[in-house]
Amino acid sequence: MNSRILLVEDEENLLKTIRLNLQLEGYEVICAIDGASAVRIFESGGFDLIILDVMLPLLDGFMVCELIRKKDKDIPVLFLTAKSTGEDKIRGLRIGGDDYMTKPFNLEEFLLRVEILLRRSSKKEKSVLLDEFSFGKNNINFITFVAIGVNGTISLSKRELELLKLLIERKGEVVSRDEILEKLWGNDAFPTSRAIDNYILSFRKYFEINVRTPIHFFSIRGVGYKFVE
Repeated sequence: MNSRILLVEDEENLLKTIRLNLQLEGYEVICAIDGASAVRIFESGGFDLIILDVMLPLLDGFMVCELIRKKDKDIPVLFLTAKSTGEDKIRGLRIGGDDYMTKPFNLEEFLLRVEILLRRSSKKEKSVLLDEFSFGKNNINFITFVAIGVNGTISLSKRELELLKLLIERKGEVVSRDEILEKLWGNDAFPTSRAIDNYILSFRKYFEINVRTPIHFFSIRGVGYKFVE
């Protein structure tokens, strides 16, 4: 299903240009030309991203964002505005904006930022919804930290569960070592590559029928790691 975007912009020519380019990228675009109608349209539901000017009739973009955040704390909001001072940008981000671009802007960069915000939002939704997952004869419960594998019940550590969740959410894709380190270890002391390899070896022991010929958990030398359902 195509992502659905609410575009709030009162400058007619700019609104038409942005709408056209978003539609060419395959997005469904619903438009509003003032803050009050933007809030009313948003409340109808079903949007994946809000693109929001600040200087709008009736309600300004900052007020619109605050009202949206009272009803939805997760939908990404991209401010696209001529208000370019540092104070305006800080205010926009502080009240709940996810990104802030100033006019005039580079169209290619704008479309890339839209794509990134939608991708992040999609992954976040997957993460929230993934409470339990089954593959083959295996089952992982992300709430109880308990899995059923080829040799019976397993109690998983928090980090094992986090790595499993990351790989499963990205199933079929190679997840780089750097991304794993950033998302799972953050600012903590980074482990060696061997430490991550050991987690993958443990997963094979838990969930693979034959550890030496895995069909689910793979190490891609020099690149990263992959899960296949």
